[in-house]
Amino acid sequence: MEREENIKRLIQNLEDDDEYVQLQISELLEEIGEPAVEDLIQALDNKNSNVRKISALTLGKIGDPRAIKPLLKTMDDSNKWVRRHASGALGNMGESAVEPLVNSLKNDNWRVRGGSAWALGKIKSKDATDPLINVLDDDSGFVRSGAAWALGELGDKKAIEPLNKCTNDKSGFVQKVAKASLTKLQ
Repeated sequence: MEREENIKRLIQNLEDDDEYVQLQISELLEEIGEPAVEDLIQALDNKNSNVRKISALTLGKIGDPRAIKPLLKTMDDSNKWVRRHASGALGNMGESAVEPLVNSLKNDNWRVRGGSAWALGKIKSKDATDPLINVLDDDSGFVRSGAAWALGELGDKKAIEPLNKCTNDKSGFVQKVAKASLTKLQ
């Protein structure tokens, strides 16, 4: 009972605006590990963006697969830093997150699709190659750049031809990312 109260108190203190305090609390929660996961998942819905952001970060460090679906939902958050931490956390989840992230490449929200592409690049699963190639023509430059970067990280030579096409993308950033990925693949 005391541990649960301590976890709740730590999560409540994530509302502190001092980033050093937030990171110290994150480290403590990471050390607690699995017993803190459910409370951290609940904290992803907290009204305070600092709490949501650090909860996502900490869940990624703990790596418990129970957090995958809630983190995917959090990639639709109104705060960009919360979204980035959720995407980064999913990128730390390993193979257990690949299928849900691949499915999220079809999400209606471009932020979720893009965050999923970037997270897949961190995981580096070749199972994501074809789905990432398929989103290289997405309407969103964020999604296209995420997919281009991820394909470079995956290292699958199958991506060379599609990435070559991206070097003529309407977005200069997508072109730059595609060229950098091609350099890794050749």
